[in-house]
Amino acid sequence: MRGVRKIALLVSLIALPLTVVPAFADTPTGPVFVDGEAQPVFDPADVVRQDLWVRAPVDSDGDGRPDEVHVQVVRPRITERGLKVPAVYQISPYYAGGNDVVDHDVDVELYQPPGPRSGRVLHATTDERIAAAVGPRPARAARISSRYQDYFVARGFAMVYAESLGSGQSTGCATSGGRNETIGARSVVDWLNGRATAHDAAGSPVTAGWATGKVGMMGVSYNGTLPNAVASTGVRGLEAIVPIAAISSWYDYYREGGAVVAPGEFQGEDTDVLADYVNTRADNQVCRAVIDKLAREQDRTTGDYNAFWDERNYVKDAGKVHAAVLAVHGLNDWNVKSMQVAQWYAALRANHVPHKIWLHQYAHTDPIALRPVEWLHTLNRWFSRYLYGVANGIEDAPKATIQREDKTWTDEADWPAPGAADTTLWPWPGGPAKGTLDPGAGVPGRATVEQLADDAGTTVEELVDLPSSGNRLSYATKPARVPLRLSGTPRAELGIAFDRPAANVTVVLADRAPDGTSRIVTRGWIDPQNRDDLAVSKPIHPDTQYRLAVDMQPKDYVLAVGHALEFVVLSSDHDYTLRPRPGTGLSVDLTTTSLVLPAVGGQDAVVNSVG
Repeated sequence: MRGVRKIALLVSLIALPLTVVPAFADTPTGPVFVDGEAQPVFDPADVVRQDLWVRAPVDSDGDGRPDEVHVQVVRPRITERGLKVPAVYQISPYYAGGNDVVDHDVDVELYQPPGPRSGRVLHATTDERIAAAVGPRPARAARISSRYQDYFVARGFAMVYAESLGSGQSTGCATSGGRNETIGARSVVDWLNGRATAHDAAGSPVTAGWATGKVGMMGVSYNGTLPNAVASTGVRGLEAIVPIAAISSWYDYYREGGAVVAPGEFQGEDTDVLADYVNTRADNQVCRAVIDKLAREQDRTTGDYNAFWDERNYVKDAGKVHAAVLAVHGLNDWNVKSMQVAQWYAALRANHVPHKIWLHQYAHTDPIALRPVEWLHTLNRWFSRYLYGVANGIEDAPKATIQREDKTWTDEADWPAPGAADTTLWPWPGGPAKGTLDPGAGVPGRATVEQLADDAGTTVEELVDLPSSGNRLSYATKPARVPLRLSGTPRAELGIAFDRPAANVTVVLADRAPDGTSRIVTRGWIDPQNRDDLAVSKPIHPDTQYRLAVDMQPKDYVLAVGHALEFVVLSSDHDYTLRPRPGTGLSVDLTTTSLVLPAVGGQDAVVNSVG
């Protein structure tokens, strides 16, 4: 049992000054825009602060009363004299901190259909949870603030903060992306547009007469996921969102290809553990039954997609989104993996939603920590355009801003790179040590089979670097003669058989440097029982070959001169999948196995580089 831990979606705070506030000799009468950007003309210290509770049309704690969302408003004082301003809205389950929690056990055997879908709770019982002993919360939380507050208030925006249902001074219960959380977050947009009611601590009604009704949501991690969720409802008044390191489908956060797969560094976390962490309302035992229901319905037994996960899938509702979306993600974020932004961005583009994307080389972080000046210019122009209606042309600018491996930045037409095309490479014998990965042709003739045995006790990084191993198969290209750029989603096409009725399958793409060191570029996972349908586990019969398509996490990556690509096949992934007893055998038929890379320049580029 660990001490108080960071939960996977907890946003790290980085104290950075955003702006030098000028002296304010004269009182402005309204916002000022120069070159399409709002200027700092209001004193960010001269503000009106309000605490209020917005009523949401949901009763997730079952007390017979509508849930209430605790809100704090910080707005320029000039709004008391009739100026109406738009709102930059941030909602979070983290403002009140979190409870200590217990993860699920991941050292368990895999499900074998047909069999009971028990949905049993695998982590510690309620009596053992430290969360059950957490005392009453303070009657009032401290003032909520953010690193962006002074920046936006000085430029004529109100900052609106809210505590997500079940956290802090809000009522209701947290459900890790469930519909009640979406409704709770949406109700604040409705209040800002006069469609929902609110009251202060004394019970007196509070209206948002100062608001234009135009709202922009933004946040990092869970705080960026809630904007995706609210936008997917099509709520009127939400004009722009800025989801940073955000989830677009919760199934793909805690599952992958039918397999139970953890967020990076948080093995054993799941929706119930996260909900337990943010269950910080004063009387938090009210939500005990709700959290236990999450534990049952999330189904860690089979890993199948079901109605529980469909409720938490915002991608399917991308057609309802009308808010302009500026999406940001780390290309090396293994907490909220890159699939989350890639599938959301593609769905928004397909539905003609105004869109732009920033991709950086770091992990789970806010770009203000990486490129503050340029980021604030982009953010300012986004909100000036869509919340104030300033015709600054940002919608016509290049759609993609990408940080390269050397930390330089480039603007491109869109992402994935328009010149990327799927290109096939084939593995040749030698995988227990190092086989060849050839872009020219595959192994001809009859089946050529290579075998490995599962060993969940060894990490992927260790297995990749072993000169030979019976627990993985590895195939390498020649060293690159010229740089090779990948942009999109790599995919493994496997012809594979198993000697047991249950197995994990993991595929990895690695970069091998001239000095022999390696770097994991991307990886993917699948449960072969879900080979045909994420929602249905079908038996696998030992010694029967199956065709599996395994998508890896999307990437934008440049293979440097002298570096080789390595394609690695193994079974369990110590840091991500469930970890059964070792020994399950996998047989890979090289004649029906290939690696498909999204190479910029297509087949010619691959052959010229590593062929």
